[in-house]
Amino acid sequence: MAPYQTAVVRIGFAATWLLFLLREWPHRAVLYGPDSPFSLDMARRLLDGNHAFSVLPWSDGRGWFEVVYLLAIVSAALLMLGWRTRTMSVLFMIGVLSLQNRSVFIGDGGDNIIHLMSMYLVLTRCGQVWSLDARRARRAAERGEDAGRDLPGIALWVVLGLALAVAQLLGCYGLSWFGHGPFPYVGWGLALWLLWAAHGLRWVVDRRAPGEPRTVLDVLGAVLHNGALLVIMVEVCLVYATAGWFKIQGSRWQDGTAVYYPMHLDYFSPWPELSGLFATSGLLVLLFTYGTVIVQVAFPFTLFNRRLKNALLVVMVCEHLSIAFLLGLPFFSAAMIAADLVFLPTPFLIRVGGRISALRARSVRRGGPAEPSAVPEGERAPAGA
Repeated sequence: MAPYQTAVVRIGFAATWLLFLLREWPHRAVLYGPDSPFSLDMARRLLDGNHAFSVLPWSDGRGWFEVVYLLAIVSAALLMLGWRTRTMSVLFMIGVLSLQNRSVFIGDGGDNIIHLMSMYLVLTRCGQVWSLDARRARRAAERGEDAGRDLPGIALWVVLGLALAVAQLLGCYGLSWFGHGPFPYVGWGLALWLLWAAHGLRWVVDRRAPGEPRTVLDVLGAVLHNGALLVIMVEVCLVYATAGWFKIQGSRWQDGTAVYYPMHLDYFSPWPELSGLFATSGLLVLLFTYGTVIVQVAFPFTLFNRRLKNALLVVMVCEHLSIAFLLGLPFFSAAMIAADLVFLPTPFLIRVGGRISALRARSVRRGGPAEPSAVPEGERAPAGA
């Protein structure tokens, strides 16, 4: 179900996290590294109490932090492009959890959404379309080759298995078998080994047992994918519903003035003149205050009406764009917009994909002679699921 929606969510969250890491590159050591006021010793004590997972406490060295930060950037970029999507989704999750759990007091709300979605994406088939994996499988099918013969994927699988084995033999923090982990009585060590083994099992079945075993794995994968997709949709509804109902209880939201106050805070005023101009209109402040509450409370109920849901999606995306521009919270807004995109209708996404493929095909023709299959492949890309 929803291959295009999960692909958009994958691209949106990977791009948001990647841009955040790149923007904070000059400040990375202060935010998450050895120069942070929240020292590594304090982080270890906090992790011992809340049982969160992070690979940064494995070493005090500056080099280890730089490696983890670079791997987080690389995994986000490759997940966005859809290269070895199953593996990159796991590495993306590890990068998100490691950095965010290292300094839990850094963030603007969007980090919570990325934190949750990084774990949900691991269980989805988010690389079925609009990914390098899908293009590689399609080209292999056109040439009549075996898509399971994936030497780079095998090498990556072996290297990651060896790295996990070494980390566990060294007793690195958080890699317990049955302690605190992503599931009750399933530690992070066991969870990562299960994911590693599942990837290997899938490759073996595709190569050696393409009949009923592959069908069974396809069914199990579809169940996990659809379940994770449902969780993502419910999570977005819970975020908006709880935010809306908590706002209703606030006196400033009840009298219609809540939006006025953040625009007079220096921290949330990247454009003071524009914020001041907007805040001088009592009618606009009232409409935006009440409109925010109405949209957030009503959104979960609009899912039962396709047209109303699509109209409200446009309103919510515009609302987040205004938050990014007026309040200076671009990554929070980008994370929320990426989560909202899971509700976009499939025909709209196919149409957008077709337009992008057509533009790419035209640019290839202008740049020089294209390969015989390049243009048809771009035109067919949105229809392949």
